[in-house]
Parts: sequence; C-alpha cells; structure tokens
Amino acid sequence: MNSAVDPTVTGGARRHLRRPSLRAQLTTLYAGLVLAVVVPMLLLAGFLFGRDQIRLRAGDAVPPPDTAAQNVDAALAITAIIVVVLTVLTAWWLAGRFLRPLRAMTVTAQEISATNLNRRLGLRGPDDELTKLGRTLDDLFERLDSSFAAQRHFVANASHELRTPLAGQRAVLQVALADPKASEAGLRAACEEALRLGARQERLIDALLTLAEGQKGIEHREVVDLADVTNGVMLSRRAEATRPTITVQASLDPAPISGDPDLIASMIGNLIDNALHHNVPDGHVTISTELTHGCARLSVGNTGPTIRSQDLRRLFQPFQRLATQRTHTADGHGLGLAIVQAVAEAHRAQLTAHPRPGGGLDVTILFD
Repeated sequence: MNSAVDPTVTGGARRHLRRPSLRAQLTTLYAGLVLAVVVPMLLLAGFLFGRDQIRLRAGDAVPPPDTAAQNVDAALAITAIIVVVLTVLTAWWLAGRFLRPLRAMTVTAQEISATNLNRRLGLRGPDDELTKLGRTLDDLFERLDSSFAAQRHFVANASHELRTPLAGQRAVLQVALADPKASEAGLRAACEEALRLGARQERLIDALLTLAEGQKGIEHREVVDLADVTNGVMLSRRAEATRPTITVQASLDPAPISGDPDLIASMIGNLIDNALHHNVPDGHVTISTELTHGCARLSVGNTGPTIRSQDLRRLFQPFQRLATQRTHTADGHGLGLAIVQAVAEAHRAQLTAHPRPGGGLDVTILFD
C-alpha cells in the first residue's frame, strides 16, 4: 500500500520549526568550548591512571582485585557529569548576563511606534558594541521621527493646497449658476476663471508627482549636458525671460553629467522659475553651466527681496513661501525649491544656497 505525504503538511511542519534562542545558542557555544577542553583532559587522566594500574599489577605476584580501578572510573564519571552540569549552568548564566542589555533594547524598541518615536533607548554604559548599537538606533528613531513629522506636515499642506482651487472653482460656478440674469459674457468669464483654477491645480499635481519622483530616486540614467538642458528650458520660458523688467544673462559652457533628463530639466526649470518669479522690477537673473575640476556646476542667481539667513533652509521645504513681493502675478505652488533639492539629492549632487546682501538668492549645484 503506497502512502503519500501531503506537501502542505510538510511545509506547515517546517514553518513551525523554531530557531533556538540566541541565549541557547550562546550557551551551547560557551559550554561546547569549555567541554572540548575539559573532557579530553579527564579522558587522558583516566587513561594514564589505568596504565599505572596495569604496570603495578604486572609487578605483583598475585593480581589484586579491580576495586581500586572501578572506584577511579566511577570518580571520573561523576566528575565529568558535575563538570558538564556546572559548565552548562555557568554558560547559561553568562549568556543571560551578556544579553541583558540587548533584551532591554528589544523591549524598548518594540514599545516605540510611529506615534511614539520621540522616545529613545538612552543606553548607558561602557563604549562597547551594544552601546554603539543603542546610539545608532537612537539616531535612527530621531530621523524617523523627523521624517514622520515632515510627512504629516506635507500631507496637511498638500491637502490644503489641493482643496483651495477646488473650493474656488465651486464658488465661481455656484455664483454663475445662482444668477438668473447672468449674461453670456459673465458665464464665459466664470468658465475662464474655473479653467484657470483647474490649471493651477494641475500644475500643483504635476509638481507633487515630480517631487515624489525626485525623492524616490533615479531609475534611468543617461549622459546629458547641463548646457543643452538649460538652453532648452530657457527657450520654453522665453516669454518670462524676455520681459523688459528682468535682464537674463546666461553663460552656458558644456557640462555633461549622468542622470535622468526629465528630472534634470524639471530641476533647472524650477530654479529659473524661482529666479524669475521672486525678483524685483529692473532686476536680473544669471545662469551659468561649466566644468570645475572635472565636476559639472550649475549656478542660478537672481536679484529679489532680502532673505534672512534663518529663513534659507525653510525655503527648500515643501509649501514654504516668504511674505515677499513678486513680479509674477500668479501664485506659485510652493514646491519649486523642494523639487530642486529632491532632484539634487537623487543625483548625489551638492546644493548650496546663499542669500545676496542686497536681496535675492544664489543657488549652486555641483555634480560629481
């Protein structure tokens, strides 16, 4: 009669096999090392003692009984058992004492969650591997706490920014429909305003997608020239860049890099848009690309309102705007410089920004 084994039962049995605890593994290791030295010594002592007994018996006229030898063997057996038991117990105690800080760290780490990331392990003691591990985990929890806080802030701001044009569209359409005497010109104006608000919402969604792509990293790379990409972006912004009140000066030398062309174009576009929109009447914008010591450099500078050094870092956070005058009439989405920073980090480029003493901002991105 043939019998078949159900693979699901076998797989379930394998899944239920548990790996021994770390304390049990350390106990086995410690005890095994000690017994590997002690047991051979006991066996060697018994062997040497047995040879002495045989030599003594060979010199006797009448062989004595084996009582002494049996007593010695029994003593060696008892000693071996006692050594094994004491070794295992000592190894178990030592393993527990060694793992005590690790157990405390594990319990504390399990209690920390996404809503309680402000708690830290706070491990104290000698500067050993466990202490360094505790500090590393504390640094990780701090970064996670900052990341979750920034994420919650970003989601709240994104929800508000997306809701604003939707509310504006609804208000415009409701007012137009509620007026029984609305003229064709009035309805056309309402539709144009709704389209303008829809376009603003579309730009915001596109910016959010670009920011997410930049933060996700680079999946496709190819060799691109910063000069060519910058020139293409400037041509697409020709209407903005040729305004009489803004002077644009460009010095575009070849600067090839390896990166994502779409993300690079978006980064440069947001830099130029920021320089044009956050400017002053009769201001100017300078754009340059070059190779410096084998590294590609992109620099964009502009005149504009005065920026305090303590506000500089906030400019590169999503949905952060300074209460300054703009030469551009349409409101920005507050994601331009955040996209620039995300794309630069995705390309492992070094971004530096400095406020100008007379007002404005200089941004430099250096690609390795």
